[in-house]
Amino acid sequence: MTAASCRMMSARKSWLILFLVAIFMGAMASPPVRANESQEVMQSFVNKEQTVGKDVLIADKKKHQILFIMGILLLIGIIGAAALGIAMAVYGKQVFVAHMVFAGFSVFLAIAHAVTAIVWFFPF
Repeated sequence: MTAASCRMMSARKSWLILFLVAIFMGAMASPPVRANESQEVMQSFVNKEQTVGKDVLIADKKKHQILFIMGILLLIGIIGAAALGIAMAVYGKQVFVAHMVFAGFSVFLAIAHAVTAIVWFFPF
């Protein structure tokens, strides 16, 4: 026999031993779970009790009021940013920083308003 054929035979023996060890370890693993036990485990996840604390539960009227106040503040921010932009463009006032603060506030509030409305009322 050549050295190459000896190495190939040795490799085959190694793979065979590895395969047999894997089968033996699989057989020695935990006993199979009965169908009833696995269904009981899954039922505990499926039938999880939905509990909502009273601190989290907000009435729809209160949600509408919060969104309305956010909308009013958003309109004030947009009107303020527009007024400051007009003051800069038409009258040459140096209010760029204030204009950018109002614009940033408006964008932030617009995103917060949209996300809040979607989270609270998306599925209607």
